[in-house]
Amino acid sequence: MILVAGSANLDFVVQASHIPAPGETVLGHSFKTYPGGKGANQAVACARAAGAVTHMLLALGADAYAAPLEASLRAAGVQMHIVRSPDLATGTAFICVSDDAENAITVAPGANLALAAGHLPPLQGFSHLLMQLETPLATVAAYARAARQSGLQVILNAAPAQHLPSELLDLVDVLVVNEGELALVADCQGTVAECLQRLTVPTVVVTLGSRGCCAQNRAGTLLQCAFPVTPVDTTGAGDTFCGVLAAALGRGDALASALRQASAAGALACTSAGAQSSIPTDAAVAELLRSSSENTSDRLAALAVYCGLA
Repeated sequence: MILVAGSANLDFVVQASHIPAPGETVLGHSFKTYPGGKGANQAVACARAAGAVTHMLLALGADAYAAPLEASLRAAGVQMHIVRSPDLATGTAFICVSDDAENAITVAPGANLALAAGHLPPLQGFSHLLMQLETPLATVAAYARAARQSGLQVILNAAPAQHLPSELLDLVDVLVVNEGELALVADCQGTVAECLQRLTVPTVVVTLGSRGCCAQNRAGTLLQCAFPVTPVDTTGAGDTFCGVLAAALGRGDALASALRQASAAGALACTSAGAQSSIPTDAAVAELLRSSSENTSDRLAALAVYCGLA
């Protein structure tokens, strides 16, 4: 059973030809709202794309923006532990998605900042705690410490990117980062391999977009090529990866298998618009895994070179 503690935001999404540069105004094609937030996205992915029993601790305002977030989590089968903050607005994110599927995101955390150490529910029965960095860092550290003391494995998606104190990293069992986040956390501008050498977290997973991912644990380094898809919107793909990874590890799957499942789910999430709305079902993930042979020797060799492992 997985506990996700983190953010929930209502996403305001504009589709446009390109992401505006500073000072530029761009006319968009369309506008929609979608349930989002890194924590909520990952909880939905745990439940929907991996079939895991999933609980989520989240903070919401007493406003209309909270309703679609609760409805989306409920529809995915996520058991919610809600901290209601009537004096704060529900978190929101403003997203521009370009026609080539890239995005730029600005988040107004709102009620997410009200999540505090005392809000953590009893941890009996949970195997893993999954967190992100859209809630206060002190709260993340307090939850990690409590989880460690209760025997849970702590998975931290260090996003949005920021420097992390060694005291927090010492409490993390699995760290998930993209390249930019890796460079910041490791304080290193070298290759992926060079950055990984600077970290002492037992397992570090680095997502590399359309290339795939790289992971390091005590047994060595693992590479997983991306599943080829035609992207529509990459919003939520990384969160989908994190949620499915946590669920697979929670089932006791080996890291290599967990990476493959998470990569398949993340790829499928790129083929639809929105964050939670794009998260695939576990059946769709299983079908892609059955029908794909994505890890060719040539692609693995190219990925190793990119990571500085060759």
